[in-house]
Amino acid sequence: MMNATPHKRFPWIWYLLALLVIGALAFAPIGSVMLCGAIANAYGCKVDEGSVHPCIISGHDYGELLYSLGVMGWFMLVTIPGGLVAFVSWLIFLILHRVAWRKRISAGIPPPIPPPPAIA
Repeated sequence: MMNATPHKRFPWIWYLLALLVIGALAFAPIGSVMLCGAIANAYGCKVDEGSVHPCIISGHDYGELLYSLGVMGWFMLVTIPGGLVAFVSWLIFLILHRVAWRKRISAGIPPPIPPPPAIA
């Protein structure tokens, strides 16, 4: 005899979305440094952390912007360890949630939020 109520699927999509956000925030400074390097190489500009160098692109000086993008790489000293802590927390929460979900499903207990009533 089959169970009349279908089992609710585990919310993998939310966990994957959270993991993508954690990864994007942790590695964002690397992206800013890569963008800075790509722009500087494409236009033959010099960029370093010591000072701002002029970089003329289409008649405008983007040296200050490139300098800022390059120096933002130092945020990696905070975002990478923070991302690691967030990832470990995410993994622990995922494991605990998955174990509790499996126990609830195997025991036949309905999900904690009841489905909305059917409209006739």
